[in-house]
Amino acid sequence: MDRIDPKNWYDVQKLGDDVTYICEPFIKEFYRCNIWHVRGSKSDMLVDSGMGVVSLCEWVPIVTERKLTAVTSHTHFDHIGCHHEFEDRIVHSAEADLLAHPTRENTLATPYVTDDIFTMLPPEPYNSVTYAVKKAPATRSVEDGDVIDLGNRIFEVIHTPGHSPGGIALWEETTGILFSGDIHYDGPLIEDVYHSNAADYLRSMERLLELPVKIVHGGHFPSFGAERHRTLIRNWLDEKQGNV
Repeated sequence: MDRIDPKNWYDVQKLGDDVTYICEPFIKEFYRCNIWHVRGSKSDMLVDSGMGVVSLCEWVPIVTERKLTAVTSHTHFDHIGCHHEFEDRIVHSAEADLLAHPTRENTLATPYVTDDIFTMLPPEPYNSVTYAVKKAPATRSVEDGDVIDLGNRIFEVIHTPGHSPGGIALWEETTGILFSGDIHYDGPLIEDVYHSNAADYLRSMERLLELPVKIVHGGHFPSFGAERHRTLIRNWLDEKQGNV
């Protein structure tokens, strides 16, 4: 398989509400993490940082323009690969140890990372067999109800265990924006990894259904609006209740 030039690895698209979408288009969609940059009046926020096979700071200028906090929706390999590049890092307390001590096993790299997840390989010296996330100890751990203050924007931390024990979503009430991580997106959900919990997943989805969202920016797949948000969760809940 051919390798891509690092300057072409990322795709950057500016959306509304000072949100910028950053992605790694040569990773197949199912495995490709959505990276979200949010501009505030005093500081910026990065929700997840991708696989880490090409430097964000070197090749995506927007992440180095101002003071920035890298927020961890959860600690799987595809979401925390570039966290070590940022001085300010946030994670839920339940996964702080994983961010500080990542392994191929506890970040899910072992079962998922192969050459087959790419359409073109990252630049050398990348190797799927030896790929691993670098340590990035949190500078702040958060709990449910904490806030991330960007000056003119306040995001509430919503603890959403189920996919993983320390999963979080970020809710901005004034705009109706929800960054949902991997608990909720418009694609096949992963509910059976080593630290997933079905009962927690159910409670998290019921909680997210109550939010008056206007747009959801998930951890994977395209963003969607309020009607799709409700439909996805209600269909998921109906399926779970039907299996009881």
